Amino acid sequence: MLAMIQPGASFKDNLQQLPPIGGVSRLDLADPQGTVVASIENQPGKQGSVAVYQYLKQAFGTLDAAAAHHGLAVFAEHTADARSRPGAHPNVDRLLEIAAGGDPLRIEVIAADN
Repeated sequence: MLAMIQPGASFKDNLQQLPPIGGVSRLDLADPQGTVVASIENQPGKQGSVAVYQYLKQAFGTLDAAAAHHGLAVFAEHTADARSRPGAHPNVDRLLEIAAGGDPLRIEVIAADN
């Protein structure tokens, strides 16, 4: 298991503490039945989410309420924005749902083809 970071108030600063995502193509999120309910591609605009979710998998093993609460702290100012603008940050909204008691998800890291 990966050591947990101590998230600060800046998402940019928190990102710099997370493991690199260069070898990741995408992340698949699966429900308790194993159905993939979402994918996050490693592409501009989503790379921060890929880094956070990959880190949560390494630190927690699964995306449960504890992991979701920690992820919300890592997303820092984006979490407050997501709360005030539902739908603007779907990867933060997902953490809010799980933190509020939603079903945990399994995070699958899909490696990039090299």
